[in-house]
Amino acid sequence: MKRITLAVALVAALVATAALADQGGQKSAHQGTVKTLTGELVDMGCYLGHAAKGEKHIGCATKCIANGMPMGVLTPDGTLYLVTLNHDNGDPYNKLKDMAGKTVKVTGTVMTRNGVKGIDVTEAAEVTAAVAK
Repeated sequence: MKRITLAVALVAALVATAALADQGGQKSAHQGTVKTLTGELVDMGCYLGHAAKGEKHIGCATKCIANGMPMGVLTPDGTLYLVTLNHDNGDPYNKLKDMAGKTVKVTGTVMTRNGVKGIDVTEAAEVTAAVAK
């Protein structure tokens, strides 16, 4: 009987410890680090296919994104992040669809798998020239 009581007490202590440890952390559907990135919003097809970006490509990128082409954030150091839709709030992702070729600031969980970097976007805004300086 003492062994059973001791085992139950040990399991209860482990469960309580795990519950207390979890209270301080924020649960996310994705494992990664929450970061804010700034860079140009590109359509992945044209950027990967022929390095299309910048002001001259805004019209094409807008059309491609409107037709379902994935979006990416190209940072000043040349790192490309695939932008993914946050399942809890799609508004920031959808807001980005109107910002092709613009400099944007996005916040979300940054993940890497098999060499592909992505950001599950939870906040998005266009960076204006006055803010960028």
